[in-house]
Amino acid sequence: MFQLNIKFSTNIPAGERVSPCTSACTMKCMTVLKLFSYALFLTILLSSPATSVASSAMRADLTHVDSGRGFTRWELLSRMKARSRARVACLHQRGGHYGHPATASVAPGTVGEVGTEYLIHFGIGTPRPQHVALTLDTGSDLVWTQCNSCQVCFNQPSPLFDPSASKTLYGVPCSDPICEGSSVSACYIDNQGCFYLDSYGDNSITAGMILRDTFTFKGANGKGGTVVVPNLSFGCGLYNTGVYNTNESGIAGFGRGPQSLPSQLKVGKFSHCFTSMFDSNKSSAVFLGTPDDLRAHATGPIQSTPMKQNRVSPNNYYYLSLKGITVGETRLPINESAFALKKDGSGGTIIDSGTGVTTFPQAVYEQLRSAFVAQVPLPAVNSSEDDLCFSVASVADAKKVYVPKLVFHLEGADMDLPRENYMAVVNGSLCLVISGGVRELTLIGNFQQQNIHIVYDVENNKLLFVPAQCDKL
Repeated sequence: MFQLNIKFSTNIPAGERVSPCTSACTMKCMTVLKLFSYALFLTILLSSPATSVASSAMRADLTHVDSGRGFTRWELLSRMKARSRARVACLHQRGGHYGHPATASVAPGTVGEVGTEYLIHFGIGTPRPQHVALTLDTGSDLVWTQCNSCQVCFNQPSPLFDPSASKTLYGVPCSDPICEGSSVSACYIDNQGCFYLDSYGDNSITAGMILRDTFTFKGANGKGGTVVVPNLSFGCGLYNTGVYNTNESGIAGFGRGPQSLPSQLKVGKFSHCFTSMFDSNKSSAVFLGTPDDLRAHATGPIQSTPMKQNRVSPNNYYYLSLKGITVGETRLPINESAFALKKDGSGGTIIDSGTGVTTFPQAVYEQLRSAFVAQVPLPAVNSSEDDLCFSVASVADAKKVYVPKLVFHLEGADMDLPRENYMAVVNGSLCLVISGGVRELTLIGNFQQQNIHIVYDVENNKLLFVPAQCDKL
């Protein structure tokens, strides 16, 4: 006879379990108990100790979530803005504590799925690695994919992961620290299986078993190489419900916690370089480990700025010290406190792979918006409280018009954005791709990070960045 031992993570702040953006404790327990019967087939798996993985930089391909789906530039921007608004809304509602790329609900039939922006591609299992396309998320930790024995699944284009087809698959015992990383974990009393349940900001849920297997990264160590890493843990999703992208098969957490992919690989650094979302023919790249040469294909200087930790939720998100903003030649009269991380864990400035559009507190956005209206020599059209566009006759004319520079002043560094990272021509308009609408939180989105090589130096707690030709890396 089997028995479950339910354990709740201690890193969930009190009160969050009753938040509108997260599942209730009772629902989590009921789901785990229901899953217990679904996962009996996996109990014959033996546990295997984790191996210490020391690795040089491994490269994996990234694709934009809407790549190759035939959307117009206007549709791409609209979908990205909707995903960003949903993500920011729920993160803000939870006081800055977040845990999933998919966020607050978007009404059916509006702009499609919500979620983050880039998918990482690699293989799991041997002798034939099974392809997974996981949402890269620097705001969560667990790596998981749907398994073919799942009782509740969302649609995905690729086959579901088949545990029986891998000869290197092992179960994770409850004594393994990796088992305790999820918001809810459960295990057999005989210590031969670890169940997990993670609920996210939009009430999406994934639950199943924590397993270990071999990961294969193609395109690693240079675009033609392959790196095989054994004994990495991941969630075998058996109950996955909520709001997910139709072309993802799960999530790859890149956060600070022990379950994340960088933490498991024991790499002190990871980096990504996003190509333009409007060019679906060019893949982006993520590097796990120290990049070979940051100056390769660089188009500007290498800069660095300290990363901060949220003491209330130390494993969540990567915070920066934003000091101010310059539009054109004018530094906006904004007090630094508008961007500061507060003692209660609210506010702050997050650099996020999963948010598309940089989002400022509404009062900051209004000053930035007014500065662009005053400096761009074009009439404003189609403008609303959270959108700003200018009328142009053609794309060629838009390229000729004066656009003021935009600089984010970080501690010890200036992120001087190229105009294509904050202005876009769509439907006969030149639009500012920056948003507002929240009270305290600032997020630097991935549209603003395009063609900038961003390095998360976690071991030294700093962020490095350099303008680069990302499609050349």
